Amino acid sequence: MRSLGSNRVLITGGAGFLGSHLCEYFLTQKWEVICLDNFQTGSKANLAIFRDNPRFELVRHDVTKPYLCEVDLILNFACPASPRHYQSNPIKTLKTSLLGSLNMLGLAKRVGARLTHASTSEIYGDPQVHPQPESYWGNVNSVGPRSCYDEGKRAAETLCADYRRIHNVDARILRIFNTYGPRMAVDDGRVVSNFIIQALRNENLTIFGDGSQTRSFCYVDDLVDGILKLSDHDCFQGPVNLGNDAEFTVKELAEKVIDITGSKSRLVFMPLPQDDPKIRRPDLSLANDKLDYQPQTPLELGLKKTIAYFDKALSR
Repeated sequence: MRSLGSNRVLITGGAGFLGSHLCEYFLTQKWEVICLDNFQTGSKANLAIFRDNPRFELVRHDVTKPYLCEVDLILNFACPASPRHYQSNPIKTLKTSLLGSLNMLGLAKRVGARLTHASTSEIYGDPQVHPQPESYWGNVNSVGPRSCYDEGKRAAETLCADYRRIHNVDARILRIFNTYGPRMAVDDGRVVSNFIIQALRNENLTIFGDGSQTRSFCYVDDLVDGILKLSDHDCFQGPVNLGNDAEFTVKELAEKVIDITGSKSRLVFMPLPQDDPKIRRPDLSLANDKLDYQPQTPLELGLKKTIAYFDKALSR
């Protein structure tokens, strides 16, 4: 990163799963960190270890409203990311992606900050190209139950690109594929945390569909590494896929979780939700070429670390 020890970073959604890990990294590098969060899905518990750090500032704020500060770098990570949360208030989700990104891009333009925007693999929809390269334009239903998130993120990418073209804002775009790890919320609702919580409670693991649909699962440390490499690159702005390109069926994931936890849980199958993608795996060729990015954490190791975190969280 530029001029370590004298810079300031604004992290929107900083109390969330990914945001809190980014706060932690920049604090260890002696940056001043402004963490912006409205706590719709973020948690103060994720920030407890930073509370007494004099370089850390927590601001309760909704990114749909303008926010002014002097910073060198903006990491725009404010938006519910799990279907359970983003579908609970779809209009708010769309406003967060659109107005939040507009406000942060406006701030970046005003103060000359670099901005890294967290987009998503969901912009590819239910893909007809596999694995998904950045050149693929996607297969998205614009009026379905997932559209508030999918289309909000797609439109936010458009804003980033137009601010680059028209206002010369240094806006970087990363497309995050399924990521998991410590500090996910117990009620997060995504498949990894769902399976782990159910297994630790010896409840049946709920699989939507027949379990043959595939996903790739990236451990949080590997994703943070990619975010930092993109944010620090001299010129590359993306869009770029970040995640893990090892592909597993949902049923394989469930069986791994049961095996690692030693749970008595069984698998139960439910109807597949509308527009749920059948396949999902990133083409990481561009990330490898431009960022020298390659995930390092095997699924089994990452699951063991995440299971240990949730086991402790449930015992409190």
